[in-house]
Amino acid sequence: MPIRPENRDRYPADWPTISLDIRTNRAAGRCECLGECGRGTHDGRCPNINGGQAYGTGSRVVLTVAHLDHTPENCKPANLRAMCQGCHLHYDRDHHRHTASATRRAAIEAAGQLTIDLTAEPQ
Repeated sequence: MPIRPENRDRYPADWPTISLDIRTNRAAGRCECLGECGRGTHDGRCPNINGGQAYGTGSRVVLTVAHLDHTPENCKPANLRAMCQGCHLHYDRDHHRHTASATRRAAIEAAGQLTIDLTAEPQ
């Protein structure tokens, strides 16, 4: 998955090497997802292979590397998992929803709109 420009500086300079090593050496070109993506479409390890046809959709598989804790600075091997784009997107869905909401809120505030804090105590 492409790195968003605003997050590039959070990745180490050798990220391309780290990512390639995880995808080719450890994962041998195959998705390492064991169902933690929550898709419920595969038992055991996902069968998708980089460059092959994705099961169910027939689209071309692109193997990516997911940060299990969603923290790009944490590139310890135990925190990284080679995942096909489908598993990676599903794994990150709640994180994406949260960050998208925060981005929208910041844009509204930057435009001069006030937000309502429903958790604040009445004065």
